[in-house]
Amino acid sequence: MDQIYNFSAGPAVLPREVLQQARDEMLDWHGSGMSVMEMSHRGKEFMAIAKQTESDLRELVGIPQNYKVLFLQGGASSQFSMLPMNLLRGKKKADYINTGQWSTKAIEEANRYCTVNVAASSAEANFTYVPTQDKWQLNSDAAYVHYTSNETIGGVEFNWIPEIPVENNIPLVADMSSNILSRPLDVKRFGLIYAGAQKNLGPAGLTLVIVREDLLGMPIAGTPTLYDYQIHAKNDSMYNTPPTYAMYITGLVFAWLKTQGGLAAMETINITKANLLYDLLDNTDFYHCPVTKPDRSRMNVPFTLKNSGLDDTFLKQAENNGLIQLKGHRSVGGMRASIYNAMSMEGVAKLAAFMKEFASQHA
Repeated sequence: MDQIYNFSAGPAVLPREVLQQARDEMLDWHGSGMSVMEMSHRGKEFMAIAKQTESDLRELVGIPQNYKVLFLQGGASSQFSMLPMNLLRGKKKADYINTGQWSTKAIEEANRYCTVNVAASSAEANFTYVPTQDKWQLNSDAAYVHYTSNETIGGVEFNWIPEIPVENNIPLVADMSSNILSRPLDVKRFGLIYAGAQKNLGPAGLTLVIVREDLLGMPIAGTPTLYDYQIHAKNDSMYNTPPTYAMYITGLVFAWLKTQGGLAAMETINITKANLLYDLLDNTDFYHCPVTKPDRSRMNVPFTLKNSGLDDTFLKQAENNGLIQLKGHRSVGGMRASIYNAMSMEGVAKLAAFMKEFASQHA
C-alpha cells in the first residue's frame, strides 16, 4: 500500500515505530502471555508499564517532584468541570482568556461553579490572534488564570507563557491538549496543566493532568469522588481502572520522543515543518491563512483557497495523493493540516508539493 499521510486534528497520527511495537506486543507483552489490554491494572506487569510511563514523562519534561502526574479518563472536556471543582479553594472568581472554541467551552462550563472573568478575548476578530498580555484585565482575587495554549480548530497558539504577578499567588492553568510535548516546557510556571491524549500524546481515552501538590485537597462541597484530584494522586491514578491500553501506547510515545532527542529536538523539527507550510501560504494569493503571524500554531495549520468552489476538488485530489483528513472544522470551513510530533517531515513536504502543483493547475 502506498504511504498515507494522516493530517487529522484528533484522534491523530501516531509514530509508525510505536504502532509497529504495539503490533509486535499485541498478543504477548514481554513474555507475559497476555496483551496489555488483558492485564490487571494492579498486576505487576501493568504496574511496571505505568511506572515507566510516568518516569519517562517526568524525564522528558523535567517535572519537579512537588507535582503529581495523573492519568485520567474523560478527555480534556472533563477538566472544564474538574478544574474549578478543585482549584476554587473557597474563592468565587476565576480568570479565563478566550482565544477560540475550546476556551469558550471551558468558560461555559466554569460558569456553573464560579463567576468567570473573561480577562481577554479575540472573539471580535473571529479568534485569529492571541491578545497580548498588556490588554488583559486580571482579577487580583481570582482563584486561577486559565488559557488554552493551542486552539486546535482555529490554529491559534500561545508562543509564550503568560506572566502572573507573584504577589497575587494565583496559579496559572493551561489546556495543552494539542501542543503538549511539542516544545520544552517550564512546568514550574504553572499550577496545573491538562491535556487530552488523542492529539499529540497517544490514543483517545486518556487525559493527562500535571498538578502542583499544594493545590490538592480542597474541592468544593459535593465534588464527586472521581472528580477529586487528590483521590487520584493518593492512589497513583489507580483509584479505579485507568485507561490501561491508552497509557501503554502513550508510554511508547514518550519512549519514542526520547529516541528523537527530546523536546528541544522536537521543537526544531516542528518549527521546520510549520515554516514549510506557512512560507508557502504567505507567498501565494491562491491560499490564505487567517491567523496573525506571531500567533500561528505549529500544530494546526488552517488555510482557505481563494476560490472556495475548489475546496472539494482540492480534498479529493489530495486524498488521491495519499494526503487525508485535510478538511477544516465544520465551524470554520476551509482546510486544516494538523502536523503533530508524529507527522513526518516527508508528509509535510509532500503536502506542500501537492499544494504548489494544485495552485499552478487552478490559478
